[in-house]
Amino acid sequence: MDPKQMRKVWIASLVGSSIEWFDYFLYGTVAALVFNQLFFVTEEPTVGLLLSYASFALAFFIRPFGGIIFSHIGDRIGRKKTLVITLSLMGVATFGMGLLPTYQAIGVWAPILLITLRLIQGLGIGGEWGGALLLAVEYAPKEKRGLYGAIPQMGVTIGMVMGTVALSIMTLLPEGSFMTWGWRVPFIMSALLVIFGLWIRKGIEETPSFKRVQKSGEIPKLPIADTLKYHWKEVIIAVGAKVVETAPFYIFGTFVVSYATAELGFSRTAVLNTVMVATIITTILIPIMGSLSDKIGRKKIYVAGTIGMILFAFPYFWMLQQQSLVLLVVATVVGLGIIWAPITAVLGTMFSEIFDAKVRYTGITLGYQIGAALAGGTAPLVATSLMLQFDGSYVPVAFYIIFTAVISLLAIWAVKDRSQQNLDDVTTIQDDTAVTKTAKKELSKV
Repeated sequence: MDPKQMRKVWIASLVGSSIEWFDYFLYGTVAALVFNQLFFVTEEPTVGLLLSYASFALAFFIRPFGGIIFSHIGDRIGRKKTLVITLSLMGVATFGMGLLPTYQAIGVWAPILLITLRLIQGLGIGGEWGGALLLAVEYAPKEKRGLYGAIPQMGVTIGMVMGTVALSIMTLLPEGSFMTWGWRVPFIMSALLVIFGLWIRKGIEETPSFKRVQKSGEIPKLPIADTLKYHWKEVIIAVGAKVVETAPFYIFGTFVVSYATAELGFSRTAVLNTVMVATIITTILIPIMGSLSDKIGRKKIYVAGTIGMILFAFPYFWMLQQQSLVLLVVATVVGLGIIWAPITAVLGTMFSEIFDAKVRYTGITLGYQIGAALAGGTAPLVATSLMLQFDGSYVPVAFYIIFTAVISLLAIWAVKDRSQQNLDDVTTIQDDTAVTKTAKKELSKV
């Protein structure tokens, strides 16, 4: 492929992913600052916060369904068309949130409508990640697959930075103005970003791997059935590997906003700016870690980051407890900016290397989204509940982070590093295995 077309693929993968995650994280942060007061109104503020976080978690449980729907489309009619649909869904839902009347205006319909739009967001993001990843990975040369696969992962942190910048600017408004209309501005302005993303994605071609599957006539009638029948072990591995990438991330990036402001006395602006600095650092490190994985292997990079997460769980909370702005910055930068980067950088590429091209969209999406549902959206809710149950102690939350890391280490243990293997050879290996099994059965009959 010529360099100009490759740049278009990079931009399409990165821009769309960034926009979708901007929309998604915008909700997560506003849930901690606004929605508990304007949509989930209760006499007890903590209960309102828990309900707000519960609405944040709901989308994670709808994501696997979105993943099943759109990965089916992606494995049947192509990656490109699917990505246009998912981006449109996210854009409509986020824009609608910016226009919603509050509980004070329409009562119980306010949280109902907000949750409905949140579920639409979840459906969109459920199909987005797999398509954005495969757009980059399936175009990549073998020796640069780690770097290319890290590019859509940058969209996660870029989207978070954009959301944090937008809200940081809005929080400079007087409290009354921010709560009345300031929080709505980023939601409404996201429509412009969506239009730009759709324009970029319409200018690219379908991926080479999908074209080869089309040409061979091997497109599965029901990708989800083939995935669960022949690749269920890979799905379980992907679910487990996702846990340490998602749960600590939402604790470092979302839970910390309410925890540091309500319990430790930090200002909202200070916490949001700290998270923004950490995400900028991790955005820079992600392609570096992806490129490094092309040289030394995905598994080594992933395991190093996961062990780092185990070792840092208790120091992270201890630094926050000192109520020092400097230590808040250090803790967030080390946890979210440095330790998390190698894990997320190689995760998607590693997933794509264990699934056959015929069901690759479905396989990586199932593993990623089920893992996110189990450990991602629930992380702020679990952390808040543990704090309440144990009288504000951070110890159970630190153990929770360690627990997620151990699960992922166990899941990744059996994975063979395929960083030096051609991506389409995964099909050959699995077909050969199937042929071998068939031959053994025939011989046993004889």
